[in-house]
Amino acid sequence: MKTMTEYTADEMMTVAAARELKDGAVCFVGIGLPSAAANLARLTHAPNVVLVYESGTVDTKPDVLPLSIGDGELAETATAVVSTAEIFRYWLQGGRIDIGFLGAAQIDRYANLNTTVIGAYDKPSVRLPGAGGAPEIAASAKEVLIILRQNKRSFVSQLDFVTSVGHGSGPGGRKKLGLTTAGPTTVITDLCIMHPDPATGELEVASLHPGITEERVRSSTGWDLKWRSKTPETAVPTEAELTALRSLQERTARAHRGEA
Repeated sequence: MKTMTEYTADEMMTVAAARELKDGAVCFVGIGLPSAAANLARLTHAPNVVLVYESGTVDTKPDVLPLSIGDGELAETATAVVSTAEIFRYWLQGGRIDIGFLGAAQIDRYANLNTTVIGAYDKPSVRLPGAGGAPEIAASAKEVLIILRQNKRSFVSQLDFVTSVGHGSGPGGRKKLGLTTAGPTTVITDLCIMHPDPATGELEVASLHPGITEERVRSSTGWDLKWRSKTPETAVPTEAELTALRSLQERTARAHRGEA
């Protein structure tokens, strides 16, 4: 059994991602890793964060992590439930979402995302879950956080399909597409934290997780990754953060097994 001073790479990633959410922010949350991080933030340093899910739930406070946007846990614990059309038109396109929190199967150097297919579109080797609301979130949220595990299958030099636009093809990429929001500002992985270079839009390493070497990060990336001149070590998870995360995951596992 892990002690509180020990943690897994996934726990480090989830904690680091949760810390990016500020208290009181309105956050449009994706299912999976983004949902775990957003709810950990709500249970720790950001109790007033407003979590919005694509199914129309506003100010959602799930006791366990949802299996999908259709999970009843979301509606049962929300302050309000509105139509999907209202979530997108009034909340997202209306400029009321501070943070979009997304995952992906693939990401490129400009933080463009693929959640559609692996391989050729007409004959893919893997058919992924698809776009959902991710393209709209990436376009209209004031800024976007991205969380995913880092390896050469996920961090690729060229996406098999561009589902959601990050910084396009580089400098001015979003502006050329008529997008006025900031786009991806932080990418959190199980190895490090990245931010886009303000001048080029290209991702660069801003923080290394404890015990992770530059060589390991480079060998897990499908392009020649850039580094900031100063690369500090990410702060280790605290006992409170690990306790909250593990309790959430244990409740979720029991609920999904049908246990009381």
